[in-house]
Amino acid sequence: MRRRRTLSPEEADLWRSVARTTRPLHTARLPLPTDPAPAPEPPPPMTPAKPRLPPFALGEKARSPERLDLAPTLPQLLGQAPLRMDAGTHAKMTRGKLAPEARIDLHGMTLAEAHPELIRFVLNAHAAGLRLVLVITGKGKQRDDGGPIPQRTGALRHQVPHWLHLPPLGPVVLQVSEAHLKHGGSGAYYVYLRRR
Repeated sequence: MRRRRTLSPEEADLWRSVARTTRPLHTARLPLPTDPAPAPEPPPPMTPAKPRLPPFALGEKARSPERLDLAPTLPQLLGQAPLRMDAGTHAKMTRGKLAPEARIDLHGMTLAEAHPELIRFVLNAHAAGLRLVLVITGKGKQRDDGGPIPQRTGALRHQVPHWLHLPPLGPVVLQVSEAHLKHGGSGAYYVYLRRR
């Protein structure tokens, strides 16, 4: 255990000279520990605050539960796309008055199988000078497993329009729209190609 060091006589003289020249920071008298502590003031009486909100019951204004489907359907998405082809030709095409010059049936294929087949078919049709082709995807099977996330019907049906707008097909495709009932309806797409 270390012993406490004592001040030398020179250090004690220096400390006394410094202590004589100091002035206290606070002039008010500090209470000594022997002084009795002042009694605390009683808190002011509490007045009840006025409620800022009128009384309510949780859920009293809630509407009856209804199914909200915020995502637009595939036909709505295709219908909102800007018209890039001749309006008259488009009207004939959507009414089933134009016969497709070629068709491909992707129904039953997986996404990995269908994507290269679609690319090959559309690029070959464009190279051959064809303008209107039919891509059959099928409507898909209803496989809702009852989970919290709704399942979309038909993976190919939802993926094909996306593929048709991406490279390498995007530059050759002018318009994509849902086929007329006599050409497959919602399970097929008219793909109108640009001129070579």
